[in-house]
Amino acid sequence: MIARLLRAALLDQVSRDHRQPDHEFRRRRVVVAVVLVVGATLLGISLSIRPGDASFYPLTLTVAATWIAGGLLSGPLHLGYLPWRGSLRRPVLSGLLIGVLAGAVFLCGGLVVRQIGPLNDYVQSVLAHARFGSVIPITLITLVNGLAEEVFFRGALYAAIGRRYPVLISTVVYGAATLSTRNPMLVFAALTLGLVLALQRRASGGILASAVTHLTWSTMMLFLLNPLFS
Repeated sequence: MIARLLRAALLDQVSRDHRQPDHEFRRRRVVVAVVLVVGATLLGISLSIRPGDASFYPLTLTVAATWIAGGLLSGPLHLGYLPWRGSLRRPVLSGLLIGVLAGAVFLCGGLVVRQIGPLNDYVQSVLAHARFGSVIPITLITLVNGLAEEVFFRGALYAAIGRRYPVLISTVVYGAATLSTRNPMLVFAALTLGLVLALQRRASGGILASAVTHLTWSTMMLFLLNPLFS
C-alpha cells in the first residue's frame, strides 16, 4: 500500500486544466521574476545575522511575507488532489508520509555530515539560530517560512515555468535562491528536498502535498537534527 501511495504521490499525475490566458501567464512570470530577486536577497541577509540577534525574527518574517505576497499576486494557486480508493482526495496523508521519510533520510545523512568538519560547521551555523532563539518564535518562523516557500516556489514559480521541465527548472531555481546564504548545505538541502516537493506538485496539481511535506520535514529538522549536532 505504501508503494502505491508513493507512486501516486510522486509519479502519476491527476487530470487537471490550469491553463491561463497569455496575458495572465506573462504577468505571472514578471511577478515571479521580481519577487525571486527580492526574496533571495532578503534570505541571504536574514541568515547572515549573528545568532541571537533580535533582528533575525522580523527579517525572516519579511522573507516569508515576500514569498507569500509573490505567490498570491502572481495568479491563482491550487491545492491539488490525489487518487485514493477510487476517488480524488486532498493529499494530506501522502504529504505527511513523505515528510517523515524525507526527515528520516536527512537525519541519517546528519550522522555522516557531523563527522566532516567543514560540512558540520555549515550545519552548525544554521542551527545556531534555533539554539540562541526562543522555542516558540523559532518554531513559528520555521513553519511560516516553509509554507511561504511552497506558496511561491511550488505555487507561483512552478506555474510560471509552463509545460517544459517544470520539475527540473523549479528545483534548480529553488536551489539557486539559497546561494545568497553562502551555505552549501542549505543549497544541497534545497535541491534534494526541492526535487521531491516539485514531484509532488506535478503529481497532485497543487501545493497542499508539498506544503504538508515541507512542514513535517522542517519540524523534524528543528527538533531532531538540532540535538544530533549538539
